[in-house]
Amino acid sequence: MIVRIVQLPITPGSENGQKFEALFQEYKTAILGTVGCQRIQLLAADTCYFTYSWWDSETDLNAYRDSATFGVVWPKTKALFSGKPLAWTCNSLENMTK
Repeated sequence: MIVRIVQLPITPGSENGQKFEALFQEYKTAILGTVGCQRIQLLAADTCYFTYSWWDSETDLNAYRDSATFGVVWPKTKALFSGKPLAWTCNSLENMTK
């Protein structure tokens, strides 16, 4: 399993932040319905958002990145940026829950 972490330069609470949250709400079910996507999470910090998504494999993540859904969501998201996004694809080594 891999985890995709993306830091999005959009300020929570701003007009663009509100637009991004609405966009996330609109597409979260479609993203989660993508083959291999196990979980998605949206986090807000003081000056940016983070998305975490858990995938069965990098092949599944790449298939999503080539999908029609991503082709709509990413350009709309990029239009809200105040800077450059950062992203990491990490191997999940251990997962603990209570």
